[in-house]
Amino acid sequence: MPRSSTALAAALLLIAVSPAPADDVADFYKGKRINLVVSYGPGGGYDVYGRIVARHIGKFIPGHPKVVVQNMPGAGSLRGTNYLYKVAPRDGTTFGTFARNMAMVGLLKTGQNVQFDPMKFTWIGSSTSYANDSYLLVLRKDAKVKSIEEARRPGGPPIILGSTAEGASSDATAILLRDWLGFNVKVIPGYTDSSVLFLAIERGEIDGRTVGLSSLNATKPEWLKPGGLMRALVQFGRATRHPALPDAPTARELARTAADRNLIEIIELPYALSRPFAAPPDVPADRAKALQQAFMAAHKDPEFLADAAKLGIDISPIGGARVRELIGQIAKTPAEHLKRIEALITAAGG
Repeated sequence: MPRSSTALAAALLLIAVSPAPADDVADFYKGKRINLVVSYGPGGGYDVYGRIVARHIGKFIPGHPKVVVQNMPGAGSLRGTNYLYKVAPRDGTTFGTFARNMAMVGLLKTGQNVQFDPMKFTWIGSSTSYANDSYLLVLRKDAKVKSIEEARRPGGPPIILGSTAEGASSDATAILLRDWLGFNVKVIPGYTDSSVLFLAIERGEIDGRTVGLSSLNATKPEWLKPGGLMRALVQFGRATRHPALPDAPTARELARTAADRNLIEIIELPYALSRPFAAPPDVPADRAKALQQAFMAAHKDPEFLADAAKLGIDISPIGGARVRELIGQIAKTPAEHLKRIEALITAAGG
């Protein structure tokens, strides 16, 4: 047999006996359990997205492992983020979701408790790019403040807002309202999770909170309807007003200077990765790819989309590579802008 034919036969034999990477991944995941860490308590928007992903992603992962949600609330999702980065196994059996602003917090490295580098996570994707969502300042209709003008009136009554934790994204948004948009606000931090915040609003302990429209649609769909308890006063994370809320201006509209508007656009970049999912660093490349592909496949699945429609949540997914691109874009923010953003987040942290 000619030498070339012998080499070809050997190569074909090697291919025949070597398992395909997909088989390796399937063998690894078969019979295993994946923990999906939700860095908030049950009942809020991140929990809603985490649970719908957990229900559907397993059938798209080779080997079809069982996916179980593990709630890990604390410090505005910082506890769960640090856990994923520092403690969770790096073999592809754990991934999770945390606050959209954790990437920016990690880049700024504000606070001693930040124990992660956002560029080193194994990014899986984001369930929504906020194409059909909006982050809202919502107030009870019987709150003393009724309008933007009243909210900005010197010496007027403050808007009393609740927050899940000091340094959380809701807290930072409240500081943005106060320092950049001129609102008279007072924040009551320390509510344990979103469901407790909702209860505080219902009891009249606070005037309102900041929350995603999709979260309200999923958990309190009656609140923004005619005759409902709440009204939307300001929108964040959007360049234009959401079609369902034409009377609520965007933060960019309310910016008092061009410089402030530019900073708001930068700080709103994380909304494009608004429900991020990531695994720890150094997950084996074939398993990371399997999780990334399964994530995107699940978000196109008719059963997944039907469940999302019932919940009223926005599904406009982006993949892990796009998440990394957006974080890289944030990292390129000019130093003088980062200083102002850092001051905002530091103020939110107390």
